[in-house]
Amino acid sequence: MSVRATRGAWVALSLATLLLTGCGNDGQGVRDEGDGPGTLADVSSDVSSDVSSDVGTDAVGAHAGRAAPEPVRPREIPALGPATRARIPAASTQALVVTGEGPDANRATAVLYTRDRVKGWLPADGPWPARNAARGWTGEHRAGDLRSPVGVFGLTDAGGRLADPGTRLPYDHGPGFTARGTGVEGEPLAGSFDYVVAVNYNRAPGTTPLDWTRPLGAGRGGGIWLHVDHGGPTQGCVALPRDRMRQLLRALDPARTPVVVMGDAAALSR
Repeated sequence: MSVRATRGAWVALSLATLLLTGCGNDGQGVRDEGDGPGTLADVSSDVSSDVSSDVGTDAVGAHAGRAAPEPVRPREIPALGPATRARIPAASTQALVVTGEGPDANRATAVLYTRDRVKGWLPADGPWPARNAARGWTGEHRAGDLRSPVGVFGLTDAGGRLADPGTRLPYDHGPGFTARGTGVEGEPLAGSFDYVVAVNYNRAPGTTPLDWTRPLGAGRGGGIWLHVDHGGPTQGCVALPRDRMRQLLRALDPARTPVVVMGDAAALSR
């Protein structure tokens, strides 16, 4: 047998051994030791291509079968029902929520919320203790009923006996805000109107809180304010501690279309 024939038989035997054992693939293919089709490099390249194709198909299939993540929904103000939420203007990004302890109770809790475009409504300040009318709340306020009106109302105008504490709302300052006499339980009212924010119930927005225009008629009451707590229930207003009133006045921003959402918990949950 010639040397050339012996060498050819040895190469054929080596190639067969590599193909049977799967050796020689280092992850990058075996180096091409020949210069024509049918070499070990060509075989390795074909196998690698097939494996990559299968892996890619499996990966795509697994991804396609995986449920897409649920979009994050903006937060809503807790405990407000759909009807109440619907009454908050779309342009409003600031809301003082005053939640009464019960329909006939005169104590409440106030929390200031701001609305982020992505995250939704987030608490910005509070909770603060608050008082409302002596007999609680009503969805149909009448003059002299000693109940606070339930609803969502704009906050556009402020004022007080004391100087402007730094609010961005229009602020009417003067002696017309002097509170005299006594409250429902006989407590003195002095200082109650040192700081006030008019609640836009049965009034003309854009005017001083002292304006007594009543679009719904005098019988539906009016003069509903946020004002300084005088140590007892109100006749229809919502009262906050003095420092909290100053804090609120500084926080309210007309560019955010601020509102007050007020009522007993059951009413607001509707």
